[in-house]
Amino acid sequence: MNTPSILRKLKGGDRRSIGRSSEVVADVLADPRLFGALFAGLSVDDPVVRARAADAIEKISTVHPEYLRPYRAALLGELSRCDQKEVRWHVAQLLPRLRWNVRDRQKVCDILTDYLRDSSSIVKTFAMQALANLTAQAPELRPAVLRQLQKLTVSGTPAMRSRGRKLLKELNGSTRRSARKKD
Repeated sequence: MNTPSILRKLKGGDRRSIGRSSEVVADVLADPRLFGALFAGLSVDDPVVRARAADAIEKISTVHPEYLRPYRAALLGELSRCDQKEVRWHVAQLLPRLRWNVRDRQKVCDILTDYLRDSSSIVKTFAMQALANLTAQAPELRPAVLRQLQKLTVSGTPAMRSRGRKLLKELNGSTRRSARKKD
């Protein structure tokens, strides 16, 4: 399968549907060399292809987050600045799957904080989740993330308030467990 054919499977229809992205996920999982071609789909002119490529990459990276390593700079750069909400919410999901050094982790935090001001409730909700996920590799971020989640749990959309309550419960539970281990 060549590069154009994997992206051709993502064409057509409505951005709200996943089209044949599940088929593309299976193709890449069977042949990881296709991941680069799929990642290139995030930069094409067709918003349907970009949305479906982002969806497929997110699904693949749950199993193989290491596939994202060669694309770290793109995730911190042009992809994080993409205006398309479907790409933004998937970028939010992808960012905490990589281990970041302190400097880049701050960039990730800045990107996700910026996403909290997005017009899309879905982007904001995934950014909340991503910030909470990021605290697993950066516990020093926990107090600031907790404050932000508390604020959004009061002022956000219904989806944000619901996700915020869940995340606060999880983060506060893990904080109590950590404190008990130190005793």
